[in-house]
Amino acid sequence: MLCVPIRMTIMKNFDWKKIITVNPEQCGGRPCVRGMRIRISDVLDLLAAGLTPEQILDELPDLTQEDIAACLVYSAMRMRSPMVIAS
Repeated sequence: MLCVPIRMTIMKNFDWKKIITVNPEQCGGRPCVRGMRIRISDVLDLLAAGLTPEQILDELPDLTQEDIAACLVYSAMRMRSPMVIAS
């Protein structure tokens, strides 16, 4: 797990905007980590598959623990946004 647990107060003060980037010309405009071609969804898929953050850092050495935390914070914030579902 991450060295420091992510709590709501940390999430509010965490500046994920310096880490998560969106470029329409890269990865189909999907959010990536620091302009690299590592998508947030890639990191989340690895976590969902059961890899620990340390294992992810071994697999993707360009990432940092802060990058993984930013992916989680960004995703959590996006999930709090209302969704419109067409019927």
